[in-house]
Amino acid sequence: MSLISAKDLTIGFSDLVLYRDLSFEINEGDYVFVIGENGTGKTTLMRTLLGLRKPLSGEVVTDGLKLSEIGYLPQQTIVQRDFPASVKEIVLSGFVGRMGARPFYSPSQKKSAMDAMKKFGVADLANRCYRELSGGQQQRVLLARTLCAATKVLLMDEPVAGLDPFVTEEFYGLVEKLNREGMTIIMISHDIAAAKKYASHILHITNDPSFTEKKEYFASGRGNSFSIVSGKEE
Repeated sequence: MSLISAKDLTIGFSDLVLYRDLSFEINEGDYVFVIGENGTGKTTLMRTLLGLRKPLSGEVVTDGLKLSEIGYLPQQTIVQRDFPASVKEIVLSGFVGRMGARPFYSPSQKKSAMDAMKKFGVADLANRCYRELSGGQQQRVLLARTLCAATKVLLMDEPVAGLDPFVTEEFYGLVEKLNREGMTIIMISHDIAAAKKYASHILHITNDPSFTEKKEYFASGRGNSFSIVSGKEE
């Protein structure tokens, strides 16, 4: 079942076109790695898929997908890492977009938040201050928060940036489990080894972008010689 379709997208800014005529279809259960050099427009594309930016031309069709069914895990800034709130408060805030006129979280939302914290191994940290946690613990908390916000699609922008190899592999395992349970994943990443291991499809952003199944992408040799430097895209 198709969840997100891009049709002839032209992405960029009023005075700068990054790429043209990008079309693809993301189906339920896909695990898409978005790769490309820094500055090519990966984050801009993700914001476009979220409806936060308009393409210069073309359209994004969500086929009935609601914003309340989509979760977004952006790159963390230094300020965000130092946010003075408890783990429980951070996770519960994932429900803000679905509260309507209610000023308080419902009992079912509080239970779902605790279930999400248990799922990602941070329930025992519920009352700890977020800024006191390690980078890996913070990413687990943010993943739990995103799970409260999303029911069908999870978009992530460089979620393992700055994490050590052990924590990185642990994080990929958690995301893979979500994917096996039915969550559609769209992840911006510089990690080609992880793309080989986990992706179902590769969206390669260049001035001539392509969207292919993982097997086809690596069989073409494009990923074998791909070398990029990790860093935040402007």
